[in-house]
Amino acid sequence: MRSWRNWQTRKTKDLVSPGHAGSIPVDRTKRIALESAILFLCRKGRDKTMRLFVYSLREFDEKPFFEKFCRKYGVEYGFTTQTPCLENVELAQGYDAIDILTTVIDADMLDRFAEIGIKYITTRTIGYDHIDVEHAAKVGIHVSNITYSPASVADYTVMMMLMGLRRIKHIMMRTDVQDYTLKGKIGGELHNCTVGIVGTGRIGTTVIEDLSGFGCRIICYDPYPNERAASLAEYVSLEELIEQSDIITLHAPATEENYHMINRETISRMKDSVGIVNCARGVLIDSDDLIEGIESGKIGFACLDVVEHESGLYYFNRMGEPLNNPKLAILRSYSNVIVTPHTAFYTDEAVSNMVENSIIGVVNYFEGK
Repeated sequence: MRSWRNWQTRKTKDLVSPGHAGSIPVDRTKRIALESAILFLCRKGRDKTMRLFVYSLREFDEKPFFEKFCRKYGVEYGFTTQTPCLENVELAQGYDAIDILTTVIDADMLDRFAEIGIKYITTRTIGYDHIDVEHAAKVGIHVSNITYSPASVADYTVMMMLMGLRRIKHIMMRTDVQDYTLKGKIGGELHNCTVGIVGTGRIGTTVIEDLSGFGCRIICYDPYPNERAASLAEYVSLEELIEQSDIITLHAPATEENYHMINRETISRMKDSVGIVNCARGVLIDSDDLIEGIESGKIGFACLDVVEHESGLYYFNRMGEPLNNPKLAILRSYSNVIVTPHTAFYTDEAVSNMVENSIIGVVNYFEGK
C-alpha cells in the first residue's frame, strides 16, 4: 500500500493580512493599495487573464468562495451546476482550465477537452482516481488535486468510531418508536480499545492526534512512516494491525494495491466484533465480504462514509427513486451499520480550502511555478 502522498499546490504566501502590514494597522486606502500590489504579483508573468471553467459548482456554499478567491488571484471564471459529460464539454470552450469534483473523466472526455483547448484539470478533491491521468498526459492535459483541512475528516472519523462503539444508530432507531429500555443498547469505551489506523498521511496522522487524548492503544500501518505519527502511535505490519485492532479505520488511497484490502480473508483474521470505519475510498472494502462479516457477527459495527459504486448516487437527491446500488441498500438496513453520503470532508473551512487550493494550483501552473 502506498502512503497517501497528497500533491500540495504551492500556495502564494500572503504578503499582508487585511488591515495589517506585519503588525502595523493600516487604513482602508493603504489596504487597497497593498491588496492591489498582491494581485499584481499574483498576475505577474501572465500574458492574459487566466480563464477557469467550474463544473458541478454548488451555488449554496462554493460560489461565494469562488467569487472571493478568483477576485483575489485575478482569475476569470465561468461555471455550471452540471457535472461534466460529453454533452456539455463545449461549455468550457474558450477557457484555459476546468475545475471538477468526483465525476469520472475518461479518455473520451479528455480527448474532447483537449480538442477545445483545455490545458489543465484541477479536481476539488484529495483523491484523483476518477481521472484517467495517463491519458490526460498523452493529450497534453495536466492534472492536479488539492488538500484541505485534515481535521474535517479526522474529527468525523472519531465521531463515527464513538457512534459505532456506543450503538447510536440502534439507540436512535429504538427511541423513534418510543423504546426507552436498556436491553441491547450497551456499548463499549474507547480507552479499552486498540485502534488501528491504516494510512498515516495528513488525515490519518490527525486521527492519531485526536485519539491520543482518549487513552486507547493506537497502532498504525503505512509503508512510509512519519515522525509525528510515530511519536503518538506504534507502527506495526498490516497483518499485525488486522489481528490486534478492536477498531480499524481506513485512510489509504484507492490504488490498485489497495483494492479490496478489506476482504473475506482479512476479515477472518480480525478480532471478533471488530469495528470498521471507512472515510477514505469505497473500493478499499469488498462490499459482499463486508456484508458476510456483518451477518455472521464477526464484524460488530461498520461506519461508512464511502461505499463502492457511489458515483452518480452521492451528492444527488434521489428521493422517490429506486436505489440502483443493492449492496448499499443492504448495508443501510443493518442497525449496526452507519452510512453517510461522503460528507466527512464537509466543513466551512474545508470547502474554502478546496476552492482556493484548486485555483492556486491552476494559477501556479500557468505562471510556470
